[in-house]
Amino acid sequence: MPTYEYRCNECGHVFEVFQTMTADPIATCPKCKGPVVRLIGAGSAILFKGSGFHATDYGRTNGPSCNREEPCCCRETPCDRRPCES
Repeated sequence: MPTYEYRCNECGHVFEVFQTMTADPIATCPKCKGPVVRLIGAGSAILFKGSGFHATDYGRTNGPSCNREEPCCCRETPCDRRPCES
């Protein structure tokens, strides 16, 4: 959901509101009930948090995918899925 920034024409109070894109713009200031205008924002960006998508999604190891030295499903090569499936 986008964050919209508004500024009051009466008191100058600037505030942000989470709204759907189809919601009507806010018309009054929450502080003084004066008229407000919606400001043009700089946009948004994707922010990745945590241990890193690169380590979990794109990281490659030289060992077997199932983290076992020997396959447990009677295959000659290590399994390509976790947990080992036959």
